[in-house]
Amino acid sequence: MNILYGVPGEGLGHATRSKVVIAWLLSQGHEVCVVSSSRAYYMLAANFPGRVHEIRGFHLAYKNLTVSKSRTAALTLRSAPENIRINFAKYRELLCDFTPDLVVSDFESFSYLFAKSRRLPVISIDNMQVINRTELDIPIPRAERGNFNLARKIVRVKLPASQHYLITTFFQLPVIKENTTLVPPIIRPEILAMRPTRGEHVLVYQSATNQRDLVPMLQQLPGQTFRVYGFNKEETHGNVQLRAFSEQGFIDDLASARAVVTNGGFSLISEAVYLGKPVCSVPIPAQFEQYLNAAQVERLGYGRHFEALTADSVKAFLYDLQGYEEALSHYEQDGNQSLFARLDEVLTQVAADYAVAR
Repeated sequence: MNILYGVPGEGLGHATRSKVVIAWLLSQGHEVCVVSSSRAYYMLAANFPGRVHEIRGFHLAYKNLTVSKSRTAALTLRSAPENIRINFAKYRELLCDFTPDLVVSDFESFSYLFAKSRRLPVISIDNMQVINRTELDIPIPRAERGNFNLARKIVRVKLPASQHYLITTFFQLPVIKENTTLVPPIIRPEILAMRPTRGEHVLVYQSATNQRDLVPMLQQLPGQTFRVYGFNKEETHGNVQLRAFSEQGFIDDLASARAVVTNGGFSLISEAVYLGKPVCSVPIPAQFEQYLNAAQVERLGYGRHFEALTADSVKAFLYDLQGYEEALSHYEQDGNQSLFARLDEVLTQVAADYAVAR
């Protein structure tokens, strides 16, 4: 089967997860053509030479470490016409050498629009659809209701009427819409290969690298050792070690950590849960998906959810690691086998339905 695979360029989580699925599709004999943008494009192009094509993507705009809805909307409206023109020119170029039978999208819009323009079936694989296609089981505080309503509206108009939705999640919820399957998170082969140990350090991932008070704040806990990623520098400040970016170094530090302090990003939380690492999650403000992940971490007993990262919050989290480890010991996931098996079934069914419709 010829498959066009769309991957958004905002952040690298989508690309990291999609890389696993693309490699599996190729191993099953499918022909895969990938479209992506920004850093995701460069990462995927390095892993799948000759299969990845660059398009224009959507980007979030930030103000004071928070997603700015007004700036993001203005940026999108300003760039959308030119982006659409360039992307469809790229798709016309691709059709000279590649005729897709089906589109797989990891929350990427332009491959979806291409599919609709060609009346091709679409399979969605991502974690965001959990906001729209399941019944949430956490209380949503007043301060988060606006973010929740906005997130749900965005997700609803993203890839509507796809043939099937595979939702990756580390928490189970009731499915309320048809053609929807919950599957475990996509785990990188490098993580699957690790045997977790319990070292003395706490892994800290800080995506907002201009939080200037992070190091002094962690120094208020001199009895703990912190290895901090996100500043991309090698420095030691007493009990705080800043680490330059290294994929293998990060994986090694994650697998041997006592615990993880991070934002509400799905990828790292999923990998930490898979490895049995307690999680302290401080979601980026105004991103409801991150709020949901953090709230589920606390609900399941896998760690704590805080609105702000402070010495007191980190201390409170580290005080009860044994309880979180006990809860995490009951988490079960057979690598990516559940996803691959269900995706194979969906591909077969969608292909059969599409053949009949034609």
